[in-house]
Amino acid sequence: MARRKKYPKLPNGFGSIKYLGKHRRNPYAVHPPTEEFNEDGIPKTPKALCYVDDWMKGFAVLTAYKAGTYTPGMEKDLLVLPDSDSKGLVQRILTDYSIVRGSEPDEPEKTFSDVYKEFYDYKFNRDKSKTYSRSTLYSTRAAYNNCAALHDREFRSLRHEDLQAVVDNCNLKHSSLELIVSLLKQMYDYADIYELCDKNYAAHVKINREDDDESGVPFLESELKKLWENKNNDTVEFILIMCYSGFRISAYETLKVDLTDNYFQGGVKTSAGKDRIVPIHSAILPLVKARMKRYGMLMNVRSDIMRNNMYNVLEELRIPKHTPHDCRHTFSMLCEKYGVNENDRKRMLGHSFGNDITNRVYGHKELSDLCTEIEKIKVCY
Repeated sequence: MARRKKYPKLPNGFGSIKYLGKHRRNPYAVHPPTEEFNEDGIPKTPKALCYVDDWMKGFAVLTAYKAGTYTPGMEKDLLVLPDSDSKGLVQRILTDYSIVRGSEPDEPEKTFSDVYKEFYDYKFNRDKSKTYSRSTLYSTRAAYNNCAALHDREFRSLRHEDLQAVVDNCNLKHSSLELIVSLLKQMYDYADIYELCDKNYAAHVKINREDDDESGVPFLESELKKLWENKNNDTVEFILIMCYSGFRISAYETLKVDLTDNYFQGGVKTSAGKDRIVPIHSAILPLVKARMKRYGMLMNVRSDIMRNNMYNVLEELRIPKHTPHDCRHTFSMLCEKYGVNENDRKRMLGHSFGNDITNRVYGHKELSDLCTEIEKIKVCY
């Protein structure tokens, strides 16, 4: 795959040129130097001066801006001629710029490890108002260690395929891959704030492997009772919704919520699981309505963030650690305990009927029938 030409890093205070992706007429956004910061000291990316079709045009715009000669629209009259040593030309101009400023040459590009250390300090050490569990700190460090192939690479030079290769070549369990993907996305969120990357190359990194975490430990009735006692907690609210509906956590990102006929529709992973309908149990209906009114969706943060929030709140409530997948097993356990029809339990969980052709092909159920079955589940408030 052909890669875009690399150009030298622009000096601090020069501005930035961000690549927005291919299939755009003008894929380069030209931003002036950052001058505003929020109350946490994080720089705010200023509005782009213009959008151009070539990096060199963007560089010419910023050079004019620094010289005080830029006028809006001048980029339309710029021409970029073929130049085999355009990178060298940029470097010479930047060297002259450094001499004029009387500054030392720019420091070396940051490596993946350099950015990780900055991100780790930014997340876990700077903000004293929030504390993290030991498991969260350990998981973050473990994910970093599993990215060893990137440690010494220049962060700005990395591309999507480099990040995806780390996930694809890792032979650990699915849960470990989830931690890697989460770390990469968080690091690029941080890098985008501080202009350490041209674009978020982690945005589309994914796990190209089936989830091997089908085993799980359901919540005990006593643990569910404690969750109900704390249902006003935002994260606990979502945990209860998962325990009484049975979807995988990733499904809640796109789940359809019908509050007229009171059912969920969606699902991921298997043909039997996709677009299945699960009635909203009457116990969680107020929670679902409140959440939809508050956020317009069930899960208002990324699944990796919700996962960490879940671990933290369970630790605070002194409930043994459970994963989001344990919520799915809890729903299955509740169905069995309270006598929900086995075939309807499979339908609501999205399990295949295997060679049972009768149920697989002809076993359609009306929503009202499924409502009758799911309401067999009793709730211990």
